[in-house]
Amino acid sequence: MRARLRLPGSKSITNRALVLAALSDSPSVVRAPLEARDTRLAVAALRVLGCSISESGSGTGLAVSPRSAVSGPVAVDVGNAGTVMRFLPAVAALTGASAVFDGDPRARERPVGALLTALRALGADIDDGGRGALPFTVHGRGAVRGGTVTLDASGSSQLVSGLLLAAPRFELGTEVRHEGPPVPSLPHIEMSVRMLRAAGAEVEAGGGTRPSTWRVRPGRLGLGDFTVEPDLSNAGPFFAAALVTGGSVTVRDWPHDSLQAAGPILDVLTRMGARCSFGPDGLTVTGTGTICGIEADLRDIPELCLPLTSVAALASGPSTFTGVGHTRAQETDRLAAIAKEVNALGGDVTEQPDGLEIRPRPLRAAGRAFESYDDHRMVMAGAVLGLAVPGIEVLNVATVGKTFPDFAALWEEMVRGSTARGDDPPGPPSAVSAASSGDARTGSAHGRPLPPVSPGPSPAGETDC
Repeated sequence: MRARLRLPGSKSITNRALVLAALSDSPSVVRAPLEARDTRLAVAALRVLGCSISESGSGTGLAVSPRSAVSGPVAVDVGNAGTVMRFLPAVAALTGASAVFDGDPRARERPVGALLTALRALGADIDDGGRGALPFTVHGRGAVRGGTVTLDASGSSQLVSGLLLAAPRFELGTEVRHEGPPVPSLPHIEMSVRMLRAAGAEVEAGGGTRPSTWRVRPGRLGLGDFTVEPDLSNAGPFFAAALVTGGSVTVRDWPHDSLQAAGPILDVLTRMGARCSFGPDGLTVTGTGTICGIEADLRDIPELCLPLTSVAALASGPSTFTGVGHTRAQETDRLAAIAKEVNALGGDVTEQPDGLEIRPRPLRAAGRAFESYDDHRMVMAGAVLGLAVPGIEVLNVATVGKTFPDFAALWEEMVRGSTARGDDPPGPPSAVSAASSGDARTGSAHGRPLPPVSPGPSPAGETDC
């Protein structure tokens, strides 16, 4: 299997850029934004909070005019988007509106209490009925005092980013101190810091190589003309496909100096047996015919845990992944979900408090559908397994619309050998069975088989694990 593809824009960067544009002193343009449910929810929320957002004149981005005065009650639908649930309360506190935040049933179970407590300490007026969860109301007073605040952000790095992104607009700025277990997805806080600095904010981080304090001074913001990078976490399942099939996948426009955790992604792929190389087309990941079992702390790249677990279930030896305990509180309990689904195929995955132990076993579909639990990453994990396990049917593929609406179409094109391949000859057919959209509430879906795929031959220079 060989493929070349372009990925949609990063959700994490898109929604941060939208918030910074909304808080800027002058209009901004956000180019190449992700168009998916999570970003549409962010756009809708910012609009009800007073921002003007429309397609740019060139049609390649979004033109964002800063907040205008807004008052009275407004409703903010966060869906199941952590970025909307955690980035927008501070923005709402800066308006004159009373903003009622609510979302999907699962969103009411996701951690946000530490953020609400921190915002109150900084001067915001928030009523959550003592739940520390959705639904809650932010009573905007047009300003937030700011200052120093301490919180436990071990549940999500977004708890810190949600304070930092709006902090230049606080009267005193803010100093955020983390106390507790390690913060997961720390590169996402660094992403927030770098984007704030690019918009003109003064930001300092302290605490060594893994910062635990962040200081943002009050001041002006100007995002300007900003281009969103491709979403590197969404490259994960495609690169996993190269490992599983012994094939080659090139992601075009891979950034050489990324705001995202590019280094850790490439490191773990290499350790599992891939060869990674940059060329004029982008980054190419090639499977070597051998999948190595590894021990890896995925704390900085938890989005890759599920597709990597699928790869590890097909490896030549056992793997242990740690640093992902917080993913139990994401779209679903991801550790329980992937363990249940792989084990139902005959695998051997054991949950640990902070991760997973994976021991490869022969897998077969056994007539049972692969449940996605309304989680886009579970769909991707099922698709990876389907490359090696004929007959897998993944339920509710439509849930990838949260962050990657075109995933199923791009995946099908890849396994059929027709994804932006230029003059490359067609590759062998591929082994996966996917389910069509189905009903997100009931989990029902109608299966549609894709042509089978067999792993490719081991190339020269096979990896030794």
